Amino acid sequence: RRYTKNALGLVKPRRTRSGEPTLNNITANQAKYPFVEQILADGAAYAQAAGKTARKYFRQHNDVTFKDDESPVTAVDQLIEQDLKQAIASKYPQDGIFGEESGVDGDLNGNLWVIDPIDGTRSFISGNPLFGMLLSYLKNGVPVAGIISMPMLDELYCGAVGVPATCNGQPIKVSNQRNIDDCTLYINEGEKMFADHPVVLARLLKVGKNRRFGYDCYPHSLLSAGHIDAVVDYGLKPYDYLALTVVITAAGGIMTDWHGNPLDLYSDGAVVAAATPELHGALLALLSG
Repeated sequence: RRYTKNALGLVKPRRTRSGEPTLNNITANQAKYPFVEQILADGAAYAQAAGKTARKYFRQHNDVTFKDDESPVTAVDQLIEQDLKQAIASKYPQDGIFGEESGVDGDLNGNLWVIDPIDGTRSFISGNPLFGMLLSYLKNGVPVAGIISMPMLDELYCGAVGVPATCNGQPIKVSNQRNIDDCTLYINEGEKMFADHPVVLARLLKVGKNRRFGYDCYPHSLLSAGHIDAVVDYGLKPYDYLALTVVITAAGGIMTDWHGNPLDLYSDGAVVAAATPELHGALLALLSG
């Protein structure tokens, strides 16, 4: 058996048998997940409450410390995560919870909530309003519901298996862009990509009609709503990408790792998202070429 290890050191046997559940092949079988609409409604309520806390402390000169991986954390990150975990545990006491700041409570298998309390802490601490909050729900390792909250923009993106994506309750969908030469591409974490994969970055800088550098979850939100066509991202952790892949898929798009594999807890954090299979395939070829 092959084994995979992600950036957090989570290791699992790599599933190779056909027919096992993935985000793509379970979408046609919503009956298997009849609970997702309730999960999505509860998650949206949790996210809206968390957004109020983020807005309260935004641009308030919060103290910052740095973790072992040199990523910043504030007391606001920790407060939001604590509040989310308490809210989830009060209604779903049997479910596991995996938070960026506090780790895992319960089992990673089975029912699992995954929390990124502030996606983009560097933006938050520098007064940039383009930080978000991410919440996802996994069933037996498969991401089946996702929420992207942008507190300072008052935007809430939701999607689930069998449930079309929305922004603030209104339906959204990806663009129909198929041609890589005409696409609008966001390149996230460009400096990390330059350090580790300069050749790949050089290729990406020749792609499309319009390119922008970005960070964090908002470019993926823009993709899900059809404003841009693709995002290439790098160096992510499970709590950074699990909610995104559900929302983008629910909006009609595709999000995988750089090798075309569906994303789960054990992915390596190099991801590509696109509006159409044709554009996704072209980007995969570029990333692997």
